[in-house]
Amino acid sequence: MTTHNEKAAPVPNEIVRVHLRMAGETIVFMTHGMRFEVGDKVIVEADRGLEYGDVVTSNEPFDHKLFDKPLKKVIRKANPWDEEQIQKNKGKTRDLMDICSRKIREQNLPMKLVDAEYSFDRSKIVFYFTSESRVDFRNLVRELASIFRVRIELRQIGVRDEARMLGGFGPCGRQLCCIAFLKDFAPVTIKMAKVQNLPLNPAKISGLCGRLMCCLGYEHECYQELFRGMPKVGKEIKTEHGKGKVVSVNPLKRTVTVDLGEGNLKDVPVDEKEAKK
Repeated sequence: MTTHNEKAAPVPNEIVRVHLRMAGETIVFMTHGMRFEVGDKVIVEADRGLEYGDVVTSNEPFDHKLFDKPLKKVIRKANPWDEEQIQKNKGKTRDLMDICSRKIREQNLPMKLVDAEYSFDRSKIVFYFTSESRVDFRNLVRELASIFRVRIELRQIGVRDEARMLGGFGPCGRQLCCIAFLKDFAPVTIKMAKVQNLPLNPAKISGLCGRLMCCLGYEHECYQELFRGMPKVGKEIKTEHGKGKVVSVNPLKRTVTVDLGEGNLKDVPVDEKEAKK
């Protein structure tokens, strides 16, 4: 018990990063003196009302220089009542989707509805959709607001976000990286596949979203480093077996396959060859 002569311990200035709702963004919140671990479910302040989310980083020191506006705070760890409310909200998803899909068809809008969810306090419904073009959905918003009597938000997402929301498994047999651990989508280019000598077959290097697989970027820098100093395919080099042309490169083994003529192929360690044009 604190006496009049004692001062209460100062509340540490710490932050955590929270992934909001099912398909919301990851936002930084003040901890307000509470301790959190990765995976904790929390109730947080939102622009209007309360939201729920999952903690994706444990407590970190707060540096006010990194933020240009005040941060909102975590209200509490989700309790059993909160968990029940979240599940009730999720149970309404099918009804939200059915009504919105019907209205989209009635208005003949060029959009594909992907998912829908209530905010924690049911003050807002967010509908997620994809479209190849801009969509004028003002009439749709008005109709939905008159039906549900809450604030309506329609959010256009990309195909990668759609894959993250719908879930699935990659060709590796594991859960999609965007669901399992990826926080943001880093740019992925066809050059990354070329550097790794992968077949440029869209079916082989594309994910469920139809875009290049995110995992192409994981080892890109490593392959760039491994290829440094390696001769390129088509280059003529001198080896202990004679002069030949490089027909393939194996950066992991640090070897090149050389055509010495008349179909005579030899694997040559890079350190034992002399590069020569």
